[in-house]
Amino acid sequence: MSYLLDTNILSAHLRRPAGLTHRFIQHSGRLYSSTICLGELYVWAHRPQDPTERLAAIAHMLHYEVSLIDFDSQCAEHFGRTRGYLRRQGMEVGTVDLMIATPALVHDLTLVTHNTKDFENIPGLRLEDWLES
Repeated sequence: MSYLLDTNILSAHLRRPAGLTHRFIQHSGRLYSSTICLGELYVWAHRPQDPTERLAAIAHMLHYEVSLIDFDSQCAEHFGRTRGYLRRQGMEVGTVDLMIATPALVHDLTLVTHNTKDFENIPGLRLEDWLES
């Protein structure tokens, strides 16, 4: 099984790598994240006056631990189809949350997030929480 890592998992790993190192090693070569999450990580990186250290940590993670999946036209179509379905059912999922989840659906990945409640209404999405105590 391969995994799509949400921003909160990536940022937890960047802040305290020891907490998730065993998972990253266990699933080496099968860890992905999306360009949507990368954008959110860059927000985190640019919060301090000097983002150099955080930017280097992100670059290292993307080079050695996590592969990036683009939010491409296939993801855009799947996003629209899923959002339409959810609205017909009277359910809402946040736009960014659905954009984060879509590559997992398109590429048959399990989404790893600490915010499982935000994603639980998305049909067909497999979820895991690696930060749950």
